[in-house]
Parts: sequence; C-alpha cells; structure tokens
Amino acid sequence: MTLWRGLDTAALKLVAESFPWRPQTESEVGSLYCYLTDSHTSVVGIRGLASGWGVVALSVSPQEVENKAKDEAQGEGDIYQTPHLFCYPAQSNFSGRKYPLSYVKGIQARRLYPACEHQGRWFVLLDAASHVSCSHLNLQDCPADFIPISFYKMFGFPTGLGALLIHNGAAGMLKKTYFGGGTAAAYLSGEDYYVQAENISDRFEDGTISFLDIIALHHSFEALYRITGGMHNIEQHTFGLAHYTYMLLSSLCHGNGRPVAQIYTEGQFESPSTQGAILNFNLVDSHGQIIGYSQVDRMASLYNIHIRTGCFCNTGACQSFLGITNQQMKRNLQAGHVCGDSIDLVDGQPTGSVRISFGYMSTFEDCQKFLNFVAECFVEKPVTVDQVRLEKLKTATAGAQSTNEDPQIRITSEEIHKVDEKKKKQPTEASLRGCGHRDSHSHGEAYTLTNIYIYPIKSCGAYEVHDWPLGPLGLLYDRGWMVVNGNGVCLSQKRETRLCLIRPQVHLASNKLLLQASGMDTISVPLENNDQMHTSYRVCQTKVCGDRVEILDCGDEAASWLSDFLGQPCRLIRQSPDFTRNMKKRPNRAATSTSLSLVNEAQYLMINHASVELIQKLMSSSQNYSEGDQLLDTQKVISRFRANLVIAGGEPFEENNWSHLIIGNTQFMVQGHCERCQMVGVDQDTGTKTKEPLMSLSAYCTGKVTFGVYLTHQLPDESTTATFLSVGSLVQPEPQSS
Repeated sequence: MTLWRGLDTAALKLVAESFPWRPQTESEVGSLYCYLTDSHTSVVGIRGLASGWGVVALSVSPQEVENKAKDEAQGEGDIYQTPHLFCYPAQSNFSGRKYPLSYVKGIQARRLYPACEHQGRWFVLLDAASHVSCSHLNLQDCPADFIPISFYKMFGFPTGLGALLIHNGAAGMLKKTYFGGGTAAAYLSGEDYYVQAENISDRFEDGTISFLDIIALHHSFEALYRITGGMHNIEQHTFGLAHYTYMLLSSLCHGNGRPVAQIYTEGQFESPSTQGAILNFNLVDSHGQIIGYSQVDRMASLYNIHIRTGCFCNTGACQSFLGITNQQMKRNLQAGHVCGDSIDLVDGQPTGSVRISFGYMSTFEDCQKFLNFVAECFVEKPVTVDQVRLEKLKTATAGAQSTNEDPQIRITSEEIHKVDEKKKKQPTEASLRGCGHRDSHSHGEAYTLTNIYIYPIKSCGAYEVHDWPLGPLGLLYDRGWMVVNGNGVCLSQKRETRLCLIRPQVHLASNKLLLQASGMDTISVPLENNDQMHTSYRVCQTKVCGDRVEILDCGDEAASWLSDFLGQPCRLIRQSPDFTRNMKKRPNRAATSTSLSLVNEAQYLMINHASVELIQKLMSSSQNYSEGDQLLDTQKVISRFRANLVIAGGEPFEENNWSHLIIGNTQFMVQGHCERCQMVGVDQDTGTKTKEPLMSLSAYCTGKVTFGVYLTHQLPDESTTATFLSVGSLVQPEPQSS
C-alpha cells in the first residue's frame, strides 16, 4: 500500500504517530524503539514522540546488529506480542554505506540484535530515501513493514512529495486518532461518532493531496527510464563515478607526500551492492591540519560546484567517523556551534565534513572538474599521486565493475596525471596558498595597505583618502550619515541604486561635508553639530540592521537637494553624538563593547587585492564566457565590494584565516567574514544594476559565499595624539590558532 506524503520526514512522523506503542505494565513488557546510530535526524526524532508513551528508546551501533546476533531465530513459541519498532537506513546519507537488506528478515525473525534479546513482535522501518535515489529496491526480497521514500531525491522534482510504503500485513495495526478531510467514511460534528475510511491509504491522506505533483511523477518516471534505461544502469553509472573520484582523491598528495583528503568510508568502494554514490571527506593541508568545510564550500561555490557540508542531519555517523565524543558535541554547542552554521572548526577539530553525491545526470567531466578544483585550490604543488595506494585500490576492486559500465569511467594508468596536466591549461592559478592556506615558502611575504575608502553617507559613493584619522567608531566620519525616505526608512542601493552617484567629500579643515553629484550644485553640511544645531535640528529614531538608533535631522537644504536628485522625498540624517550603538556579538566570537556608526556589521571591511583578481579569473573561465565579452577591470571590481581597506600581498582568501592584524601601529581584530549581497551587482559609476556578460558578481557573491573580513580596532584607552592610517603601511597578520 502506498501513501502520498510530503517527503520522507512526514512519512516517518506518520509511522511514529500511528504505531501501537505499549507502555510497560506489571504483566507485560513495554514497547521498544530501536534505531541504528547511523540514522537521519528524522529517524532519531521518533524517540521524542515514543517516549511520551513510556517507550524506551535504544540506539544500536552498526557493529552490534550482527556481533550480538543469535544463530537461530528466537520468535517461535513467543507468547508475547508486544510491538517493537526497529529502524535503519538502507543507505547511509552520511557515507553512502549500504546496509544489508537481509536485516529486515533478521530482525523480524528475532535473529539479529536487538530483537534477539527482547521478546515480542518486531516491525522494521526501512529508511530508503537515500537508497532509492540511485539504486533499485526489490520489495519481494525486502519485506519491510514501513518504507519511506522521497521523490525529490530521485528526480529533483517535485520538491515536496514523498511516499510511505506499508506492508499489507502491518497496515491494519496502525492507529490514527486525527481525521482530516477525505479520511472519514462518516462522522458527526455534534456527537463523538466517527467511522474511518475503508481504504487504508485514504484513511491516512488528510486533506487534498498534491495531485498535480503526483501527475508530474508519471512524467518523471517516464523520462528517467527513457534517458537511463532503468535503475540498474543508474546504479552502475553513479557508482562508477563515485569509485573513480574516490580512487583519485584518496591517492592525491601534496608536494611533500602528505595525503590531501581524509575520507570517511567503511570500505574501499568495492561494489555498488555495499556502497552508494556518496563520497564524504575532509580536506587536509600539507601540515596535516583539517581545512574547515566552510572554506571548501565557499571556494566550491566560486567554481560553480555544489557540495553539502556539516553533519548532514546524521549526528551519529558524524560522531563515529570524526571521533567526536558526546562531551565534545556539548562543548561545541557552548562554543556557539549549532547545526547548519559555518563554524567548521572548534579548537582545531572539525565539527563536520564535506559530501559530494552523484546522480544519473552526473558525468565523468563533473568528476574531473571537482578533482581539478581540489588540486588547484587545496594542494601544495607539485601535485603528486600515491602510486602504491592507487595500485592497491585498483587491485582490490578489480572485477567489481560491471561489464555494462561506461568505458569512460574506468580508470587507466594515464588518468592519474590528468589533474596536474589539466591544471596547466586552466586560466586560474589558485594554489593551496591561493585559498587561504600558505605553504612553507610564503611566511616571509609582505602585505601592504594600498587603498583607504570612507563612505561618509551610508550607501553613497566612496571618498578615497591617502591618510585618515581613526575615531572611536572606526574611520572618522565613515557612515556617519544616511539617507531616509519620506517614511523614515533607510535607503540603500538595494532600493535606490542612484545613491552611489552622490559623491560626498569630507573637508576636515573647514568642518564641512560636501554633497556632490552630476548636474547638481554642491552644498555642504557641518561635520560637527554646534549648540545652535542641537536646538534647531529635531532628534528622532530609526533602525539600522535591526538596531534602533537615535539620529539628528540635517535640515531642509540637504533634504531638498537629495529629493531633487533622487526624485522622491528624502532627508539626510546623522547618528546623534550622544547615542552609543554597540556591536552585536558574532557567533564563535568573544563579546565586545565596540561602538559602531551607521555601518551594517563592524567598524571596517577589508578585502585582499589577490582575492579580487582570483574572482576575475574565475569569471573569465566561466562556461558562460564568450570571446568579445568585456571583463570588469580590477578597480571596478574593488569598487563593487565597497571596502574600507584594501591590502595587497600574499594569496587569495588568505585573510579568511586571520584572527588579528596590525596595520601601521594600529591593532585590529577579525570579527568574521562578510556575506555579500546583491549590491555587488550595482555599477558604482553609472548606478545601474548590471548583468555581466559572463556571470554577475551577484551570482558569485550572494548567499553562502563570503568575500572580505570584518575588523574592529583596538585603540589605546588614553592617547595624546590622533591615530592615523596611511596608504603604504605594513600589514602584519596573525593566523588563527589551530
């Protein structure tokens, strides 16, 4: 019997809510809910509902299932019929390990652990969501009582539809209390009278099902078989790709001979019957230190490669493979790490890993692109291959490949050199150092401050300076003013792109902020408010990034000037000198009492010239690039990111690994990475949103991709002289401790 459900999680929840749990009594043992530790969060979560019935939950390691098994079935003559539920995945969503489908009959017959040690009737919930994405499942050979599947994982569409397959022998024992539209044969609203639908699938499908998505499934299956010939072909094809990638990645080494990757797998990808098309790993630098998965994810996005990172909603497998104890998990939470965040290392130890998965649409070229990405970005040159290991892997898996396998997927002795050879042809030259990991030859490389920009009016044009004083809020007068609309809401380039055409200048000697724009007369407002202004300018409040800020209106002349230029009612406001806005605590960062101007996140934003150049190269090598397309020059790209400080020297994205730095004589603390927004797609010279002929900067830099680091300064408490930053100053970074 098939029930249409919203993905596999909803199917699991339905079983949990409908299973006939029994609490323990004086005369009868209570129900048990047992699950493999290598299980998805949605499986482990059933224990929360079961515990409400007084049910004992028991986690079982993969080794215990067979190690504690009995030689014979234990079910014959069993007088107890207490229902128990055991759940395990047909394929681990963490490592791709395929667990024997024979476990189903072994648990039902009470031969395998834990069923062999507990009397009663055992039901099996087989989580097949990951398995059926690339493998066939024969229900005659696998008579599981409940099997949730996800069509999204099979086709990529529909995204919200799954199914729960229920064995006819187990369907009648499910007990449902809630009844929704379409599930009742009859009921009375004024009396506790309800007759459930006779058909079991109708009984459990509350409300209107996603019938249009169900119709789409017909076309999805039809297209799948037309393109691939069936699940057997998909299984062979995807396993071949995963096997090829595993062999090369696990044999790839740095120039000093150290391995590049630590791969999390139980076997060596010997057969598609024991291993799915999933490869889970962490990359390791030439000194043996784990490279955080967030950094790998950011770089993969720049290369247009989609990977998954973290624990993948499978804490049990993550702990097992990475060696994380329960106490460490709790300490990681106290350190600020939660599921789904970007905190990838705590005290130098990984909190998760990287996962790549292959589907029927994946190609051999995808494997090569990924391997080239790893070699270019994370391998200390020259790229080498552990020939001894590679030959052992080839020998161990000889004959495992099906004769139906596509010949191009087979590994030849020549292909182990393709990564290094193809790298020479690529336009990007990023090395291990180029992605923020410096090799032993780069420690003496000098950094200098090449540009200083202030943005006196938030979201308006930059004002470049050569020397500039630092104030308590950052660069003096940086983001000290902003423009609000007629409703008092802050305007940014997201709403009004022409703001960048307003070119404010700060004249310290004359105590004036000049407002300039093409076609407009220049006007000025005072830099500092005198007593007269305090009485004539009205004080009000507005919000900046969720913070309520006390501000001063700068008068009608500035308001009229801005309204004329932008074509809508506007006013110029500034942060009140009597108001203090404190910086929010960032994840995994110490609490700070740093004061802010009208900036979004921190006092300063710093970018690296080398990182900008890498993005340019990535854009030029994009598959959308065509001859004749004009790339943005370096300076235009820098202007898009609206940084305060630009440095030169070192390698791309090296700044992502710094914790502190000194520029000139001033100490700075790194407060995190900047998540770019769509403002990078605004041409700062014309005020128009552009779509570059290749791929817009917005596409590269929106979402999880970060570019630039946030800084706060550490000024002396008492200083008799003003602190200045000067172009050409030496930059001395301090890497994060491992």
